[in-house]
Amino acid sequence: MLTVSWSLADQGGMALTESPEAIERAIREKIFVSRRPWGNFRQFSLNEPTTVKVITVEAGQQLSLQTHELRDELWIVLDDGIRVQVGDDVIDAAVGDEYVIPRGTKHRLSSRGPTGRILEVAFGKFDEDDIVRLEDVYNRA
Repeated sequence: MLTVSWSLADQGGMALTESPEAIERAIREKIFVSRRPWGNFRQFSLNEPTTVKVITVEAGQQLSLQTHELRDELWIVLDDGIRVQVGDDVIDAAVGDEYVIPRGTKHRLSSRGPTGRILEVAFGKFDEDDIVRLEDVYNRA
């Protein structure tokens, strides 16, 4: 089993090294759900270093196969047609599917149909220079 580092020191806690499953569990446990008369809301972070993006992948396009050393990511699929690769697993995702990508894990997004979007919540230090491209159809690797 692949072991990766996930540092709580980035959020003012102690550093620990865990398996990808333990990292996923830790990130999912941080998600707070508040029930209200009209429904509910999910809070993904509170007063900690996070970066939130909506990533749009044009029809038939793909991001580079990449890793990061400084952040973990939570992806939430917003549209049909998104294909997700985490490690060696490639999944045709459905709207609402969620994926945790621990730092050091190779991952990629692509669109197998129409333009599609995901919501990305990055936990830790966000820096575009932290991208290590393993494969890239746009010759950036």
